[in-house]
Amino acid sequence: MSGFQPSHPETVFTYGAPGLKFGIGARHELAHDLTQLEARRVLVVTDPGVAATGTPGEIAESLRAASIEAIVFDRSRVEPTDASLEEAIAFGRAEGPFDAIVAVGGGSAIDTAKAVNLLTTNDGELMDYVNAPVGRARAPKNPLLPLIAVPTTTGTGSESTTICVLDVVSQHVKTGISHARLRPAFAVVDPELTLTQPAGVTAASGLDILCHALESYTARPFTSYEHKQAHERVPYCGSNPIADMWSEKALSLMAGSFRTAVHRGDDLAARTEVAMAATFAGLGFGNAGVHIPHANAYPIAGQVREFRPEGYDADHAMVPHGMAVSLTAPAAFRHTFQAAPERHIRAAELLDPTAERPDDPAEFLPQVLASIMRDVGIPSGIGAVGFDEGDVPSLVEGTMKQQRLLATAPLEVTEDAVASILEQSLEIW
Repeated sequence: MSGFQPSHPETVFTYGAPGLKFGIGARHELAHDLTQLEARRVLVVTDPGVAATGTPGEIAESLRAASIEAIVFDRSRVEPTDASLEEAIAFGRAEGPFDAIVAVGGGSAIDTAKAVNLLTTNDGELMDYVNAPVGRARAPKNPLLPLIAVPTTTGTGSESTTICVLDVVSQHVKTGISHARLRPAFAVVDPELTLTQPAGVTAASGLDILCHALESYTARPFTSYEHKQAHERVPYCGSNPIADMWSEKALSLMAGSFRTAVHRGDDLAARTEVAMAATFAGLGFGNAGVHIPHANAYPIAGQVREFRPEGYDADHAMVPHGMAVSLTAPAAFRHTFQAAPERHIRAAELLDPTAERPDDPAEFLPQVLASIMRDVGIPSGIGAVGFDEGDVPSLVEGTMKQQRLLATAPLEVTEDAVASILEQSLEIW
């Protein structure tokens, strides 16, 4: 697999994960979980849409009933920006100190909580910690507070990962902060919380699950890197046996339940399987890494002009992260097929065991993925969310800034390759 030939191949891979509590009703045990951490004063981070469901308020009241002071910040922005994170950080600094942080919501709320946690325990500014070359990629010096993540959407995997994603508005680019200390201490995954998730959100976030699993499964193997010293190791270490196991199981679960969860949102069994797939995919990609589709997604989301997705109650143009990731995924996997044909074929078989293999095996995974995208209502390419051929150069520029992600791709990624993938993705079907 892959054409990389290191002179001293890596022999070590790493694996990290939060503590996990999974199941219907798991959220009702948060007071007990925080008591075990000896937390007496807690910041609850959520967003306006999730706050409107009443769940964050119920959680805060349950904590107060257990004599835990709960302060609520409910202004997280869907698809966070540097400005929205700075607002949340200022709130956290003004209202602190806290013993722990509880994030209730989708990836946007969880990522906002990660940023607040980082900047209320460490000095400096947000851009000090943002990945290079966009930011200064500074590492935190101090330990962070325990963060408990309670996802209300199924897809981002943020409850399992070391990544905080944000838009840097002035640079028209989506990027992130990456450090092992950002990983939540504990994930509380309650599938019941996803029953109110609109079909459009379920579809977009579900494609994020699929791409997490597919990208980590096809990522550059950990043995293809030059051997690292201990201090050089990063959370994304490439595909490895443990991450592969999580990814394969996530794909199998999605094959059986994803379409049902989108079209029959009250099906709790399907919702539970999709929530489990999201958790498993997060445990996989949070260690192996993701690559080209995610790298493309950042400028797509960062440069959107007018597109408004169904199911999202947002007051601004946006391409949801999972949707942005999926729009170039078929073309990206067509490009990476040559690096590991057997993995791409195996992934397609897991994702749709009934699909017929085409004459050209490189088209197998792209066809299976495109079929799912059509079935759940994802737009037919980046052209359908407002981009055209004239936008390709600026999108390529944004993608090439995501070197942390592109380093995990199973083959070298050039500007020409990215441009070809984007051009093929203007209209998928």
